[in-house]
Amino acid sequence: MLHSIQEWTIQHAQQTEHVHWFMDLPELLAFISVVILWGVTRVPSLRDCWSANLGNPQIIGTMPRNRFQDIMQHLRFDDRSTRSDRAKTDKFAAISSVWGSFVTNCITCYNPGLHITVDEQLFPSKTRCCFLHYIASKPDKFGIKFWVACDLKSKYICNVLPYLGKDPNRPSGERLSENVVMRLMEPFLDKGRNITTDNFFTSLSLAQKLLRRKTTILGTVNKIRREIPQSARYSDRNEFTTQVGCRCFQPLLPR
Repeated sequence: MLHSIQEWTIQHAQQTEHVHWFMDLPELLAFISVVILWGVTRVPSLRDCWSANLGNPQIIGTMPRNRFQDIMQHLRFDDRSTRSDRAKTDKFAAISSVWGSFVTNCITCYNPGLHITVDEQLFPSKTRCCFLHYIASKPDKFGIKFWVACDLKSKYICNVLPYLGKDPNRPSGERLSENVVMRLMEPFLDKGRNITTDNFFTSLSLAQKLLRRKTTILGTVNKIRREIPQSARYSDRNEFTTQVGCRCFQPLLPR
């Protein structure tokens, strides 16, 4: 991944600025460390990381501000010369190669426990792209949405998918929520695990699909779902249990 980022960043810089522009791997790692420290220090702006009053000594000692900005300007995650062709079939073309390696590493480098949670995450961004989302209920209302499966105990990202809009490969009639859960959980099924979801994902049909793959589900469920019995919809109780096959499916009705 680092070699790819290095190659494409140098390629872009030499094509747009100076033919002798270069960045070695230690410098790329130093750049990444500054980005991480910048997120930890939470200074008002990037320039303040090098200021006399608010600056972080570790950042100042790692890389000059001008060099950091120079690398930031040219940082690329793909071969720009072929991006337009790839973008015709891949909306994530600008980063899909490195992203695919990252997700593969997440799946193969860690064995999650018995409990995995699935949810959405909106990463703040105002970059102009066709899959930018606006969600009024979020603190940062604009961003790129990801579907994420995390290990309950360690919070490790087990699998993650970007939401790029309508997926032409999704089978007709299959709910988006079910498709997302099954894709995220595919590497971890048939192992007796349990997943926890919110009411966007939880449904009887999803529970049945998971049960066939030796996986159970626990989650809140919207009481307007077709599979919820009428007696439960109008009950004063806020919790009920229903049987799916030989396992318990325990949704919680919202108050």
